[in-house]
This record gives sequence, C-alpha cells and structure tokens, in this order.
Amino acid sequence: MTSDVPAVSTRPTMPEDLPAIVALQARAFSPGRFARTAYRIREGAPDFSPYCRVALMGDRLIAAVRMTPITIAGRPGALLLGPLAVEPELAGRGYARRLVAEALDAGRAGGESLVLLVGDMAYYGRLGFTPVPPGRIMLPGPVDPARLLAAELETGALEKFRGMVAAHS
Repeated sequence: MTSDVPAVSTRPTMPEDLPAIVALQARAFSPGRFARTAYRIREGAPDFSPYCRVALMGDRLIAAVRMTPITIAGRPGALLLGPLAVEPELAGRGYARRLVAEALDAGRAGGESLVLLVGDMAYYGRLGFTPVPPGRIMLPGPVDPARLLAAELETGALEKFRGMVAAHS
C-alpha cells in the first residue's frame, strides 16, 4: 500500500526559495512581526545564510528557518534563529523541530558557537535552548528578558558572549 502524500525532505535554503519563504511567513505570522526587535536586527542582513533550512513536501515548501549571523558586542560566532515558519495546516508534525535540529548541526559544523532567539521556553526548551541570564546579552529594542533564549553549539559558549547584538556585516 502506498501513500499519496509526498515525502518530506529538507535541505539548505537557496535563492530561488525566497519568494515561497516570504509567502509562507505571511501565512504563518501577522504583519506586526516586522516591528519586533528580532526583525530589526535582520534588516540589512543577507536574506539567508549557509545555516538556513527549508522543508519540502514534494516540490511544495512547507517550512523554513532563518539563521542570521550576528555579533555580540562585536564578537562574531553567533547566530539569530528566526523566523521559524510552518504551513499552518501542517503545524505540530515535527517539521519545525527537524529544521531547527538541522540548522543547529549546520551551525556547529560551520564553527559557530551560540544560537540566540526570542521565543517561548516551553517550545524551544525541548530543542536545547535555555534562558539567557538577565543583562548578559541585550538586543537593540524591547524584548521580554524571559524570552531571550540561547543554545550553545560549543560547550561554555554563552559565558564568552556579553553585550549588544547586531547583524554581522
């Protein structure tokens, strides 16, 4: 017995994926997302990095995660995760978790030390993220300190980073 549902594959993001990613994010998120601090950090940064990933069901892009290289107080070696988007009707099936795991592995293999995000600990804690100690890392705009999370790609990396986040140029 065969299924008529195409298999889901993942791969690094390519330039030709960008229109589908933008459309997916528009379906998954409200327009208010552009005012958030994390979006402001990504302004002016390349649209994707070697660590960004997409999930495809057949030839349909169904999920995407962006990983933006950042500096913290001028120190490189960190990434900002997000946005992470999944087609709303396919949410909860593990596609996002798979993309995040692959993106973290790619960052580790690429020599990055730390991944930051602004998100929900109840969700991202299951993916290896922990709260950043208050006052250690700041973003250039309002962020609930309880939602600033980090995953170490290198043991002890969080201790090495302190200060203001900016897009890596």
